[in-house]
Amino acid sequence: MDFLMSGLAACGACLFTNPLEVVKTRMQLQGELQAPGSYQRHYRNVFHAFITIGKVDGLAALQKGLAPALLYQFLMNGIRLGTYGLAEAKGYLHTAEGTHSPIRSAAAGALAGVLGAYLGSPIYMVKTHLQAQAASEIAVGHQYKHQIFPPQSWKVALAAAMVSGIAVVLAMTPFDVVSTRLYNQPTDTQGKGLMYRGVLDALLQTARTEGIFGMYKGIGASYFRLGPHTILSLFFWDQLRFLYYTYTK
Repeated sequence: MDFLMSGLAACGACLFTNPLEVVKTRMQLQGELQAPGSYQRHYRNVFHAFITIGKVDGLAALQKGLAPALLYQFLMNGIRLGTYGLAEAKGYLHTAEGTHSPIRSAAAGALAGVLGAYLGSPIYMVKTHLQAQAASEIAVGHQYKHQIFPPQSWKVALAAAMVSGIAVVLAMTPFDVVSTRLYNQPTDTQGKGLMYRGVLDALLQTARTEGIFGMYKGIGASYFRLGPHTILSLFFWDQLRFLYYTYTK
């Protein structure tokens, strides 16, 4: 569960921070091995880079490399935090006397970090190549011409649906937990709930008593239930639209 929870949490953060990764990648490649002042600066600062990329490449370009970025975050942080959590749960971070060992904690953290970075490195390389891709007038660094899927491929819809499934599960699981508990709570003779007064009360009680992770109980089952449903729904929707517009023209 530690692997899954930490990986999904990192994916949720990645949806918001990936545009900054695109900007960072472009700025770090700008002027590569060139003396200051000898090259054109397409990106003067972070804010100018956001505006330039959005204006020239389009707003969607700010999420370039999102698919490998999500996979990288899930793999790297799932392994890194999950391995450390497993070591903590097994008691490897404590001495024989039961006291916490800073040395063991540092060693476990370093080992988990190295393992996650090593396994995630190939995916990070692909992410960097995709995020560096730009229109010729603002291109920096070497331009790899990777194309994950052919145009109009059903795989595009499938990949997009997989990503959206993660976002939906992260956003909706707390409400799904509350919904389940509200429906399942005991009631008095008038049908009034005995444990929760409503949605907000259920959210607050769960967060106070069980912590933030209590609001994400069953998230793995939710994704394996909702994920395929979202994936298949969007996939069939996209394919039906494609067939409709193909044969009605």
